[in-house]
Amino acid sequence: MTGNSPRAVLAAEWIKVWTVRSTRLALLLTFVISTGIGTLVAFNWRGDIEHVVNFSPLAAGLYSVTIGQLALVAFGVLLVGSEYSSGSMRASLTAVPQRGLLYGGKLLAGTLAALAGSTVTVIVTFAGAQAILGPYGTTLTSDGILTALAGAITYLTLICALSMGVTAIVRSSVVALSLLLPLLFLGSQGLGNVPTLKPVLQYLPDQAGLQLMRIARPPDDDRFGPDYTSGTALAILLAWTAAAVLGGYVVLRHRDA
Repeated sequence: MTGNSPRAVLAAEWIKVWTVRSTRLALLLTFVISTGIGTLVAFNWRGDIEHVVNFSPLAAGLYSVTIGQLALVAFGVLLVGSEYSSGSMRASLTAVPQRGLLYGGKLLAGTLAALAGSTVTVIVTFAGAQAILGPYGTTLTSDGILTALAGAITYLTLICALSMGVTAIVRSSVVALSLLLPLLFLGSQGLGNVPTLKPVLQYLPDQAGLQLMRIARPPDDDRFGPDYTSGTALAILLAWTAAAVLGGYVVLRHRDA
């Protein structure tokens, strides 16, 4: 690569993102899983609305993206991990010797792709669920809805960046997935609400994400969900992401490819 300007590196990494076969598949799976589960939940809840406990149209439209994030995590992991497993990282560093520039370009390209995919997924999933719920649904003009949707998009995008950072640290797709899946789903499976565990687990990324999306707790029930605001949830997510990204840079900077 000639010039090695930030724009040239970003352009090259952007092309690389879309030439990896797993990219389109991962983003498509994120969309299909999120919209599919959201549709099923909405149909099920509307058909038996009188027996739904703690009904929330927002949860019907957004909780499924916390499952669809699995494919987006895999996207971030494979985007970085495949370079190490294939040995192409050496060629990339030969073309761009400035490791920070290469790493930044790769992170930015992957994050932008995740942002685009997350935006489409969140909007379509939410809109589809509300259309199915009909009179029981909510609208974009309702209080807090736009903020919740923005929170969902932000969460998915940051999780992808975090996944890329973790993979850069461990330099293995398998190891990265083995670490990330328990980390992201431990709290979501209910352990985050266990009284003895909640003081610690509520600060995991997935719990902060639920709070950012405003679906961490049932309506008017303070027994569940993290004990902090959406602003704090965003700060927690940013801290996790920054730590992973910085750690990935340190490893890339001081270890051979």
